Amino acid sequence: MDDLLRRLRAGLPAEALITDPDVTPSYARDMAGFCPAGTPAVVVLPRTVEQVQHVMRTATALRVPVVPQGARTGLSGAANATDGCVVLSLVRMDRILDIDPVDRIAVVEPGVVNAVLSRAVAEHGLSYPPDPSSWETCTIGGNIGTASGGLCCVKYGVTAEYVLGLDVVLADGRLLSTGRRTAKGVAGYDLTRLFVGSEGSLGIVVRAVLALRPKPPAQLALAAEFASTADACAAVCAIMERGHTPSLLELMDSTTVRAVNRLGRMGLPDTTAALLLAAFDTPDPAADLAAVGELCTAAGATGVVPADDPAESELLLQARRMSLPALEAVSTATMIDDVCVPRSRLAEMLDGTAAIADAHDLTIGVCAHAGDGNTHPVVCFDHTDPDESRRARASFDAIMALGLELGGTITGEHGVGVLKKEWLARELGPVGLELQRGIKRTFDPLGILNPGKLF
Repeated sequence: MDDLLRRLRAGLPAEALITDPDVTPSYARDMAGFCPAGTPAVVVLPRTVEQVQHVMRTATALRVPVVPQGARTGLSGAANATDGCVVLSLVRMDRILDIDPVDRIAVVEPGVVNAVLSRAVAEHGLSYPPDPSSWETCTIGGNIGTASGGLCCVKYGVTAEYVLGLDVVLADGRLLSTGRRTAKGVAGYDLTRLFVGSEGSLGIVVRAVLALRPKPPAQLALAAEFASTADACAAVCAIMERGHTPSLLELMDSTTVRAVNRLGRMGLPDTTAALLLAAFDTPDPAADLAAVGELCTAAGATGVVPADDPAESELLLQARRMSLPALEAVSTATMIDDVCVPRSRLAEMLDGTAAIADAHDLTIGVCAHAGDGNTHPVVCFDHTDPDESRRARASFDAIMALGLELGGTITGEHGVGVLKKEWLARELGPVGLELQRGIKRTFDPLGILNPGKLF
């Protein structure tokens, strides 16, 4: 410990180091439950690339593990500390280095908050589409580490599709530049994509070149109520099959609807089995909403309410944004799953999750990015009750098993971290797991970068 601190201090300003044992535990974990977390030896908050390099050279020399962190809004334990590690918090590297309206790119440091970037590029008539629900606090570095998504993924895609290039400090302190600033480029292996979603296990992202898009028109939304999840999912399939491109297509099950009603007094009928929200930011959104409304009615919607203007649309979408806080208010703790299935199997996923809730005698609400088939079952339980906690974990595993049975994946946007290590091995299979571990050894032969995550 003394040698570690001495070497770190040799290349870092005093304000970059936190050693107070009353403070360092506050950097121990992200927002995921059921994930072990250790006690860091020291927390480092660098401001420059050179400072990050110094940390990694020191860690390599002393064989000390390093856990990179952003805003710690993650939901899989990927940012959780290990005992005796260096927590490398990148939140102070928060500069927007360039916004180029001609090339439609932004160059940013990893600590830039997603919402800050979005507002900055909007001043140039541009947008950065990936919008995780924590966009007001989560950082671009964290978004890259977990390959995060958001509400607009159905039309605009996920983080990986917007990362053009990266500067990455490797485990031994070398600086690697990947990718490009150009609109096209296929030179060599795509190392940029390899780092996106690697959860800090291959290197430390210190700069990112991000693609931007023209700022879209204000969107209009509708809400459609259904008496069954099967009808709601049939409407989703019809919308996508007919070639519509909504900017948002979200679904809430009856448990979530009731929770939102209790928290926000939204006035949604408690008889609603599923609520579907669709939005368009096209040149004629009203016409698109009318067409989608007809499809919802044909699928069995008991009510379709289109908004007349953007302000009314925001009121409709408020119900979806309240989903997680509403479900968190149901009990003392929640576990948020992140299973993505083919859109054609979405109804089976929702109905199967309801059956799992009944079997384990738990409240489990589901909100979903329906256009992507990405479901977020939220398991509500009393963490002070050992038996209920056990049933919560069992239900979580049952939901992931169901997702794989339906041809899906264990995570659409939250990542693997600690929470889903066992399930990653099941999804990849032995050959896939062996190759991925080989990639890890190539970039991090000493195993000091975010150990215990993913594998």
